[in-house]
Amino acid sequence: MKYLQDIGSYFLMLKRVFGSFTKTSVLRHLIFKEINDLIISSLGIVAFISFFVGGVVAIQTALNMDNPLIPKSLIGFATRQSVVLEFAPTFISIIMAGKVGSFITSSIGSMRVTEQIDALEVMGINSLNYLVFPKIVALMFYPFVIVFSMFLGIMGGWVAGVYGGFASSSDFIAGLQEDFIPYHLFYAFFKTFVFSFILATVPSWQGYYMKGGALEVGKASTNSFVWTSVLIIAANYIITQLLLSA
Repeated sequence: MKYLQDIGSYFLMLKRVFGSFTKTSVLRHLIFKEINDLIISSLGIVAFISFFVGGVVAIQTALNMDNPLIPKSLIGFATRQSVVLEFAPTFISIIMAGKVGSFITSSIGSMRVTEQIDALEVMGINSLNYLVFPKIVALMFYPFVIVFSMFLGIMGGWVAGVYGGFASSSDFIAGLQEDFIPYHLFYAFFKTFVFSFILATVPSWQGYYMKGGALEVGKASTNSFVWTSVLIIAANYIITQLLLSA
């Protein structure tokens, strides 16, 4: 029964987020602040993880190619497929659920504990629109983070493959170009937009409806990461089944 109540409160929250808008001049300032907090501040960790995981994918592919008849271009092909289809959109989104999701939940939860949200309501401001809508808009720029991740993941694979002596640069690049299907990019970015909406709304919901003090803020942040990750993985399965299995 509690799960039904949670689902209901989540959708009621979404209804309020898109109703009774705050002044445009105020929202503009909030949106730029959220872009800085949620997108730009995440580029460092995304760059670090993407580069080295791309390198690991290339090395593991090369080390598992025992048959000399298998072309070395397969290393570039496997790196591209792994990074574009799953690693960049899904794995990075789960990392962001920990970084961005916890930040959103703790910031809104702290406002709930210190009664700042109550103060917004008393002033006649739609607190959900004021707090959550800028985060949704800011995370619409999240696909640019994924493009950045894809580029660095493939670059990391190239560095590991070429300078590790597993493949020549021409072989790796030939593998990147081999059997490229543009529809895979549509699939990757479609689910990225879905994940960005989950990243913005689920942690906000956890923070907004939490009750208690500072200890409960920590618990809400943990629940936020767990449920955001679960929903991202479930959405990934559903989208993959709908878009790629047809």
